[in-house]
Amino acid sequence: MPSEKIGLESNPTGSEFFNALREMNSDWLARARAEVELGLKLSKNLSSAHSVPDAITAYQEWLSEEMSARTEDARLLMSNGQKFMDTSSRLLANPWTSGSTST
Repeated sequence: MPSEKIGLESNPTGSEFFNALREMNSDWLARARAEVELGLKLSKNLSSAHSVPDAITAYQEWLSEEMSARTEDARLLMSNGQKFMDTSSRLLANPWTSGSTST
């Protein structure tokens, strides 16, 4: 009897699961890059500030953008969580079979 490899990659739903994980990872990496850019922007604005009001304005802009970023993070977390649960449910609902019958 030939030995067959059974795994997630042989299951279309398993492939869908890994694609969903890859997409979620990409989303979070993009959010991390945006967070670094936001910090660099604050640093640049603070270094170019010539007065206390300029520094306060820089912090206010940063805080506003930071709050928007946290809102986006929450939306992304909920969206990715739902996607993960949906894909996991489909993966677990489809039993893995080797496609061969042995007697």
